[in-house]
Amino acid sequence: MKSRRLLKLNKLLPFKMMQKFEIIERRDMLKLSLISIPVGIFSAYGAIGLRYILAISKNIFFYHRFSLKDVNIVGNHLGLLVLITPAIGGLLVAFIVNIFAKEAKGHGVPEVIEAVLFKGGNIKPKVGLVKAIASGICIGSGGAAGREGPLIQIGATLGSSLGQVFKFKPYMKRILVGCGAAAALAAAFNTPIGGALFVFETFLFEFKTRSFVPLIISTVSATFISRYYFGNHPAFPIPEYTFKHPVEFGFYLLLGLIAGILSVFFINIFYWFGRQFKKLKISEYLKPAIGGLLVGLVGYYFPQILGNGYDIVEKALVGKLFFGLMALLVILKIITLSITLGSGGSGGTLAPTLYVGSMLGGSFGYVVHHFFPDFTASPGAYALVGMAAMLSGVNRATLTAIVILFEMTLNYKIILPLMFACVVADGISWFLSPDTIDTKEFTENGMHLKVDMEVIPFDFKLVENVMTKEENVVKAYSNETVGEIWKKFAKTNHHAFPVLNRKGHLIGIVTEDEVRELMFQDKTAEQIKDVMQSKLIVTYPDETLMRALNKMILHNVDQIPVVDRQNNRKLVGLLTRSDVLKVLNEIE
Repeated sequence: MKSRRLLKLNKLLPFKMMQKFEIIERRDMLKLSLISIPVGIFSAYGAIGLRYILAISKNIFFYHRFSLKDVNIVGNHLGLLVLITPAIGGLLVAFIVNIFAKEAKGHGVPEVIEAVLFKGGNIKPKVGLVKAIASGICIGSGGAAGREGPLIQIGATLGSSLGQVFKFKPYMKRILVGCGAAAALAAAFNTPIGGALFVFETFLFEFKTRSFVPLIISTVSATFISRYYFGNHPAFPIPEYTFKHPVEFGFYLLLGLIAGILSVFFINIFYWFGRQFKKLKISEYLKPAIGGLLVGLVGYYFPQILGNGYDIVEKALVGKLFFGLMALLVILKIITLSITLGSGGSGGTLAPTLYVGSMLGGSFGYVVHHFFPDFTASPGAYALVGMAAMLSGVNRATLTAIVILFEMTLNYKIILPLMFACVVADGISWFLSPDTIDTKEFTENGMHLKVDMEVIPFDFKLVENVMTKEENVVKAYSNETVGEIWKKFAKTNHHAFPVLNRKGHLIGIVTEDEVRELMFQDKTAEQIKDVMQSKLIVTYPDETLMRALNKMILHNVDQIPVVDRQNNRKLVGLLTRSDVLKVLNEIE
């Protein structure tokens, strides 16, 4: 009677443990959903704060006054001031970053990826504040970088800090890092969906209910705050667009091809400049100043490259820039961005990527519209598509590019060419190089990160398709001695055997470690039934591999018996860690 009760308990144990695990995960998701609201709100205020820091910085550096009003530093006859101002800003950034938080230099996203993948979602709280001040000074003094990278790092720091305060589990802190980053991006661009997608595609690499729900809550919260202060307006003016002829898709195909090739060039040039500055045997405090001086020299002749360049993007979208200037700015912006951040400045690459895309698309659109005016839209439409295509190629975030450009412009008419050019650019970039601008840093340090979200089929493969079937399983029997079983271990190189009684019913499992210990105690004559583990963790042929794998991890076992669901004592197979690894090899 006792053995029957024990057998019933053993049969229910795996199911009950899985139920408990799922209940805990649901509770965790509820906690994340609640805390994602303040994460979104704080990140939105972080985005607003950085906007004011940038305005103050530009006013102080170029107009020598304190003001919260945003100003345009292009076309304001700044003269020789442009030559030295970025250098002064670079020098200040160097002192701030090297003294308080070296993680604040560069464009920020690789540091967030590192925190998510390798540090359990932990980011030092001071990093966000230092990043805000350093990037505000760098961009405000004319550095050719963007504010979105810093915003991502600021939001990520806020999310991580709250996770650390509440002592959340590592996976929960990783999700909160994503919530903060997505919220900050959503607040900056007025793009709640695009902000969440960017995080999924670039560093969270998880698309589950437990992460999707909190991320959307945080981006909605952040966008609500942003719209309260700045209104619900498109981030950029909407160019007139009318699809004129099917032949125009050929031009968008060509634009996507060019954007994909340029994306790889962009990434390689960006890191090439970084390597050159690392080789310079001078003080780390001087490198950003030298970078700023070089940027100032270019900015003296082409002030359009200074700062994040949103005003120049707007001109490209409405067709107010000439072909020659736009084509030249494509190269100059890539070079000056690379110098700004490669020398140790602080800023982001997202806005410059959009800038380069708008110049590329605008100049391309100018040419095709000049020669084929009856078949093509205005150059502004191509500038818009070019922005999305470059974002797809440089960051390999194609869904983000499509959605974020739609949200930024609220123009659905252009969605088809936008999608077409984006996937072409993404495909070409992927074909030419496996790295994105965010992951190449890891590759150069000897770590290759895969940026594609893949479906690992553990949830779709059944145990019966992976297990070693019963007829091929090496078994132990209850009447065998320890010495006999030890010989089986030596002969087969297995680490555990299921134990059957004389009727062929499963009654336990014996491991190599247990038998070795008995051998040292000179108990070779003892029968296995007296020393085996009778408390079994089992799985079933029709159970998913993910459920079985969770049981193995939960109970720290390398193999698990597979039994008939109707008869818990009937062995039908054995699932081992090796069987699971074979599935991973199939994926590769």
